[in-house]
Amino acid sequence: MNVIAARGLKKSYGKKSSRFDALRGIDIDIKEGESVAIIGKSGSGKSTLMHLLALLDKPTEGKIGVNGKIASKLKERQVNKLRNQEFGFVFQQFFMNANDSVLSNVILPLKISGISKRERKNRAMEALKTVELDDKAKAKARDLSGGQKQRVCIARALVNNPKVIFADEPTGNLDSTTGEKIEDLLFSLNLNNRITLIIVTHDSDLAARCDRQLHIKDGKIKKDLAKPKASVKKGGRK
Repeated sequence: MNVIAARGLKKSYGKKSSRFDALRGIDIDIKEGESVAIIGKSGSGKSTLMHLLALLDKPTEGKIGVNGKIASKLKERQVNKLRNQEFGFVFQQFFMNANDSVLSNVILPLKISGISKRERKNRAMEALKTVELDDKAKAKARDLSGGQKQRVCIARALVNNPKVIFADEPTGNLDSTTGEKIEDLLFSLNLNNRITLIIVTHDSDLAARCDRQLHIKDGKIKKDLAKPKASVKKGGRK
């Protein structure tokens, strides 16, 4: 079953002589439970593609379907609700409120969803337990290490029980040892919880752990490489 399907995606910025075509016609089907790496050099269009698939931006042309719902046919509030309920996000920059508690940062998506206060706290604590940071619930976000902050971001991504997690260079600001732990956590969620994982990265080792690698160049997919399931490694780097 496809959780995301895109057809004829194009994205342009500017007009006439200043026009830049970031995406030049992309078709993608992403199945439930897949892990997919989107790979390309700076300016290739990989982050633009992720933003479109995550409904954070609209294509200039083309259609995006999420669980059979065509995004362009939905009202803005319906798109926001769909994104909030179906997707979780983990970025290279943590985008945390540094002076708030860890718990408050994780709860934020639930406030947007209108969940009751008691339920928000219960679900946030459960998410923090998943990333082994429930003991830091009352700590200020500014007092955490880089690896701890990224685990909080993963907890925040999990709190709405998403079907898809989008991760944009999730280990880019971390040392190799901490980065590998974050990778292990993401892939364990993919493997054990059947959460679809879409990762934008230039890290070939991280990409090699995914079921598929989409190589983008000049706004087009040049390679779509899939591995036989038996050869996919989800328990660590080679």
